[in-house]
Amino acid sequence: MTHVAVVGGGQAGASVVARLRAGGFDGEITLFCAEAVPPYQRPPLSKKYLLGEMAEDRLYLRPAEFYGEKGITLRTGAAVRAIDPVARRLTVDGAPVSYDELVLTTGSVPRRLPAAIGGALGGVFCVRGLADVDAMAPRFAKGARVLIVGGGYIGLEAAAVAAQRGLHVTLVEMADRILQRVAAPETSDFFRDLHRRHGVDLREGIGLDRLTGDGEVSGAVLSDGTELAVDFVIVGAGIAPDTALAEAAGLTLDNGIACDAQGRCSAPGIWAAGDCASFPWQGARLRLESVQNAIDMAETVADNILGADRQYLPTPWFWSDQYDVKLQIAGLNTGADHIVIRPGEGEARSHWYFRGPRLIAVDAMNDPRAYMVGKRLIEQGKSPAAARVADTAIPVKQLLTA
Repeated sequence: MTHVAVVGGGQAGASVVARLRAGGFDGEITLFCAEAVPPYQRPPLSKKYLLGEMAEDRLYLRPAEFYGEKGITLRTGAAVRAIDPVARRLTVDGAPVSYDELVLTTGSVPRRLPAAIGGALGGVFCVRGLADVDAMAPRFAKGARVLIVGGGYIGLEAAAVAAQRGLHVTLVEMADRILQRVAAPETSDFFRDLHRRHGVDLREGIGLDRLTGDGEVSGAVLSDGTELAVDFVIVGAGIAPDTALAEAAGLTLDNGIACDAQGRCSAPGIWAAGDCASFPWQGARLRLESVQNAIDMAETVADNILGADRQYLPTPWFWSDQYDVKLQIAGLNTGADHIVIRPGEGEARSHWYFRGPRLIAVDAMNDPRAYMVGKRLIEQGKSPAAARVADTAIPVKQLLTA
């Protein structure tokens, strides 16, 4: 093996190349980044960076000089146009590049509004990359009117920043409640109340019919017929795995680029990790959109390229910052059939998801102790009785002995 090529300059791509070098790989490594900057953190984009509390260079996962010091060729602004799995060759900006092993860490792409309903108007933004946030940041002037489409974490985080900056914020969510796809009604209730207390006009069960304006967005018509005057729009309608290169190369897709338990794709010598990849998990296929998954799966792939022969067994965790609330999530709540609410100190609280007697996930709002205990229990496969979780006379740490 002489050359490992990594396509995608996000958290997963940066983690693969660093792990390869740390694991003793002494061949050639090239990291192809479509953006013109080194790999950077994405979560702060819709939080501290948008608030102006974090400089661009603090977003970088590694100092720019790290890659040269480690003998990693970092190609920024490099567009990989095609993969030839048989010849083991990439087409990069029109030129061929051979590889021995290829890792796809292409991440995800935001779901945008169709042009037919005004999605191509000026002043309509997504929160995905550095350029997106840089483009919208000058619009965050006190008193400006922003419409946010989508009540998932990205939309809610953007709403929190806008409200903190003194904007007039309207958020519409087509589903019956915010966070419907990812959280229990109890968690939705908590964040609905939080946003309304900060002045956000939050409308659930209402979608966007169309945006209006002459070249630049100036208004919106909602699905209930309401017309709004807006200065700009942020679309937080979710993301989709970026599978375009893989699909064109004939790789198997299944809710992302389909991998085996070690991260191998359907063509020899090709691997995938991060948001773009799905993998076997508990008898089904799973794709995770999180920093934890990007790092851990990428490092597993790097180790397996070096011959480790180990399976990727995720221990999912996530977080979201909104106003002065830090939401920390451990586990996956899919299939939960009842929720236990455990009050914490002050306004802190945690929601514990059970499937039958088994604890499967925890949402903790400003309650790091509950989060850490819940995370450890889930990782160890232990489940305290729901009645004990609800009993605040029992210190949360004692649940570890359940």
